[in-house]
Amino acid sequence: MFEVLDYPFMQRALLAALLIGAAAPAVGIYLVQRRQALMGDGIGHVALTGVALGFLFNANPVWMAVAVSAVGAVGMELLRSSGRARGDVALAMLFYGGMAGGVMIINLAPGGSTANLTSYLWGSVTTVSPEDITAILWLSAFVLLISLGLRRQLFAVCQDEEFARVTGLPVRALNLLLAVTAAATVTVAMRVVGLLLVSALMVIPVVAAQQATRGFAVTLAAAICFGVLVSVSGTVTSYYADVPPGATIVLIALGLFALASLLALPLARRRARRALPAQAPAPATVPAARP
Repeated sequence: MFEVLDYPFMQRALLAALLIGAAAPAVGIYLVQRRQALMGDGIGHVALTGVALGFLFNANPVWMAVAVSAVGAVGMELLRSSGRARGDVALAMLFYGGMAGGVMIINLAPGGSTANLTSYLWGSVTTVSPEDITAILWLSAFVLLISLGLRRQLFAVCQDEEFARVTGLPVRALNLLLAVTAAATVTVAMRVVGLLLVSALMVIPVVAAQQATRGFAVTLAAAICFGVLVSVSGTVTSYYADVPPGATIVLIALGLFALASLLALPLARRRARRALPAQAPAPATVPAARP
């Protein structure tokens, strides 16, 4: 079973899966809280333009994708907060503009074609290079530092922006920071699950944890554990079964969600019974006195 650790490429793959499995749900919980679960997909399409720019200028596609997706995420957040476009409209513009820009730019790159984007679209964790590991390590550390270190402030902003503003929190700055953190998470995860599936790793472990936990801190911890579990197990399964790692990770995450939902049903029913008020005893009937 542990023979996978004998190969350097699998060592890098498992390390990347471990880091991304922890980072993706850590920021995904805030997106789920504010009903922006598909934001990762929008940022992923913008990151595709960054990858194409990396090929065009002969630069590192990961760092170029970080820069471009961060700009796109900040732009979307500014549009949403200013009221000039609804959140779904801004997200749609990210989808369409990012995909079109990526396809156009990659065809302008010397010797470039859409085939160069395949490993970034669907993930290729077994081809992670030492340079990719360095980028993933730094970006994952940034994501976890923000997501865990500012969890109280970010939770307050995602729960109720008006209340957070009244309490004196810098709401706009925190929203922009969350957008940049989400962009960093997407570019980190693209080497494992791919840009088209990255949102699943950010969302599914979170909703699976919500089935069986109560309280934000416990849900956050469980989501990170679930993310690590599905990422590492999916990578190992893809090695032995010779199947795509990104799709394997997402399918295992869906299976975990289904299992958590089934196990949570008895717990939910027990909580519902406890929440019901005790029924008052029926009043005793007193026979009417005869005249």
